[in-house]
Amino acid sequence: MNPRNAIAASATLHCLTGCAIGEIAGLMIGTAVGLSNVQTMALAIGLAFVFGYALSSLPLVGAGMSPGRALRLVLAADTISIIVMEVMDNAVMAAIPGAMDAGLVDPVFWLGMTIALSAAFLAAFPVNRYLIDKGKGHALHHGAHGGHGDPGDPGGHEHHDHHAHGSEHHA
Repeated sequence: MNPRNAIAASATLHCLTGCAIGEIAGLMIGTAVGLSNVQTMALAIGLAFVFGYALSSLPLVGAGMSPGRALRLVLAADTISIIVMEVMDNAVMAAIPGAMDAGLVDPVFWLGMTIALSAAFLAAFPVNRYLIDKGKGHALHHGAHGGHGDPGDPGGHEHHDHHAHGSEHHA
């Protein structure tokens, strides 16, 4: 597999995993506390962003990056991907008859969620690949890990967050 495609697939999978966890948690919480469909959907989307950012931040913090810098990097790298995923996921769920009204124990919900998340992955993958090609998106993660950065930039230097403190920049 092309290295940029592998990075894009990894980035898309990280975002997708976080989105799926957040959405399902939001649906479970919203249903449990009796929120309306609109409130439950808003909670699910909000938690999709929270979990998406968290899953991308943890490896960076684990590698020694400060939580603030990791969050800034993840916000820059993953926001567009998560937005694309959420739009696609919710549009597909809305298009599948009965999926939005199905409960968590209904097979229609899980079939709909599987189809919707698959569509979200397919929609976000080219977005992540484009961002990587431009030295943005998940390429920022690889530059921060001391990895490859943008494969088109062997030094990977231009991918550091420009808001970071000088002590975190290394030439």
